Amino acid sequence: MNTDENRNEQVDELKEAAEATVEEAQTGEPEAEQNEVSELDALSAQLQDSQEQMLRLQAEMQNVRRRAEMDVEKAHKFALEKFVKELLPVADSLEKAVESTEGHEDAGELVASIRQGVEMTLSLFVSSLKKFNVEPLNPVGEPFDPQQHEAMSMVPAPDAEPNSVVAVVQKGYLLNGRVVRPAMVMVAKAQGAPKIDEQA
Repeated sequence: MNTDENRNEQVDELKEAAEATVEEAQTGEPEAEQNEVSELDALSAQLQDSQEQMLRLQAEMQNVRRRAEMDVEKAHKFALEKFVKELLPVADSLEKAVESTEGHEDAGELVASIRQGVEMTLSLFVSSLKKFNVEPLNPVGEPFDPQQHEAMSMVPAPDAEPNSVVAVVQKGYLLNGRVVRPAMVMVAKAQGAPKIDEQA
């Protein structure tokens, strides 16, 4: 019976050990689950942060790409600006040459042929400028716009609206809608406006 008692003791010890293990497992399970849940929450928060950061980076890349495209487009549109500025005095000179022959129709055939040649050259030059989206600004009768006009003086003009352009001293020019050279103009002074000392 000694062996039976030993077996019973061993079985009792095993039962106690199993019960203790089950108790430990039961009391330790919530902790393990809590650790897994908190770890899962941390990982999902990290994933969400990474996704938000990726979206921000994608938006930033789109903005950079859009800005670069706009810069390239502007460079293409306004690359000729300096070149056009250098050519404008040529157009001015041709216009002055045509103006200087006005009223001299009786001066002879030579003057008439020179005038005709200069007019044809000016016409060809202006059409070449138009091909590259260079347009003249001749704002007679329009309201004064400081973005496009440069006022040379104010003159009394009873027939014109106050602050409107009554004469153009020098034409202005636009390149793709941007002012290359403002038009130099004379502006109508309002009746009864105080006299301005223009020499100051």
